[in-house]
Amino acid sequence: MNNKIKIIAIIFLCCGVMFSCSKNKKVDTSEDVVNYKEIKTPEFCADSAYYFVKTQCDFGPRTPESKAAEQCANFLVSYLKSKADTVYVQEFTSKLYDGKQVKGKNIIASFNLEATDRVLLASHWDSRLWADQDENPNNHKSPIIGANDGASGVGILMEIARLLKGQKIKQGLDLVLFDLEDQGAPEWAEYENNDQTDWCLGSQYWSQTPHTAYYRAKYGILLDMVGYKDLRFTKEMQSMGYAPSIMNNVWNIAKELGYGDIFLNDNYNSVMDDHIWINHYAKIPTIDIVQNSANTSFFPYWHTTKDDIDCIDKNSLAIVGKVLLVTFFAAEQ
Repeated sequence: MNNKIKIIAIIFLCCGVMFSCSKNKKVDTSEDVVNYKEIKTPEFCADSAYYFVKTQCDFGPRTPESKAAEQCANFLVSYLKSKADTVYVQEFTSKLYDGKQVKGKNIIASFNLEATDRVLLASHWDSRLWADQDENPNNHKSPIIGANDGASGVGILMEIARLLKGQKIKQGLDLVLFDLEDQGAPEWAEYENNDQTDWCLGSQYWSQTPHTAYYRAKYGILLDMVGYKDLRFTKEMQSMGYAPSIMNNVWNIAKELGYGDIFLNDNYNSVMDDHIWINHYAKIPTIDIVQNSANTSFFPYWHTTKDDIDCIDKNSLAIVGKVLLVTFFAAEQ
């Protein structure tokens, strides 16, 4: 994910504001007065989520067309097929910043296929080709493990898939794992792209060509870098432009669950992430729950070789997982 604010961010924000004004009025993830602490949900297991994160990392850097990516994709698909009603593997070809064509796979696990009232939860499963933010310049062209930047969000969604097997739910749920999200131009490359379309390639493809024709969801929540020990989430600017009611509702739920010191009621600069394209092309109001820091961009080991399993805190995974489950199940009761 890229944290540079560019012209496209301003354009998308304007579009998002107009879209939220015209479309989000009917979106309601629970407007009534609810005691969210009493919402019944399956019990999120932090150890299980951590296992899913570690398993991804153990394959190695999940870079485009690598052996590790192939092995990880097979693991994700196989596991999700054992839990979901159906799994779609969306293969596509896209171009990196330098024009190189690479193949990617978006993986979609769907629950309660008959429901037209659907929710979208997403993350990206690839890891970056270049550790271009590493303190050691010798590492700048090395790939990263991406434990927090990618694997953490996927681990939470895998745990949710485990919990939902056999559950009777009223809403439909689609877990979307995007590929080729984190392959935007490295800092050392002589390259400039004001619209930042070299990032988030999998979500660009899916948002224009969803896994089922005319796909719709009430709302979407994207997870990115959600497993670090010092969690800090603020209200990302693009999310507030496109889907303010959804973001405010999720933040209110987090506060009532006792996580107000983590889900801060502060605005944060725009970031280029998968939610931009889901809002822009698929027209599904979607927010980004993304780690950020008051002093650094995102978290200390962002896009470095130190983004490994040692970055991951089980309690952080549990907090985000609990907030997602309560948000989803609040509409079930």
